[in-house]
Amino acid sequence: MRPHPPLATVSAVDLQRYLGSWYEIERLPARQEPEAATDVSAHYSLNPDGSVRVHNRCLQQGTLYEWVGQATPIDASNSKLQVTFTANALRWVPFTRGDYWVMQLDAGYTTTLVGSPDRRHLWLLARLPQMDATTRRHYIAYARQQGFDVDQLIHTPHTGHPTAG
Repeated sequence: MRPHPPLATVSAVDLQRYLGSWYEIERLPARQEPEAATDVSAHYSLNPDGSVRVHNRCLQQGTLYEWVGQATPIDASNSKLQVTFTANALRWVPFTRGDYWVMQLDAGYTTTLVGSPDRRHLWLLARLPQMDATTRRHYIAYARQQGFDVDQLIHTPHTGHPTAG
């Protein structure tokens, strides 16, 4: 496997505009997220220390699962963040953090493509639980160009049972 070039990110993210609810449209398989999960959403809010509170939710076989983490920008652009879902006492341990890099973000802050520089994690997120096919194809094509295995993407069903908030 040949090495990938550095992962391109957007030049800047306005965290105030990025906060709020996002719905997962597509994702690469991840051990922390069951393949059969539906109605996956994330709600981002600002912590008093300037980090971002990450509140993820999903349904699995009708049961609501929730987990709360923290995202911290690693540079002034706010387009590269590290996220952890471990207990506060363990958040200093380096291997408990994952990369959350904003690769694309539309001008209206309604659609975003987020990945990790190792190309193992990828999420297509939107402010609404559905996305038109043309927009979806655009973001997926970009992910493919960046070296992600988009053939492994899992489409996230949204059943109408609210999980955002």
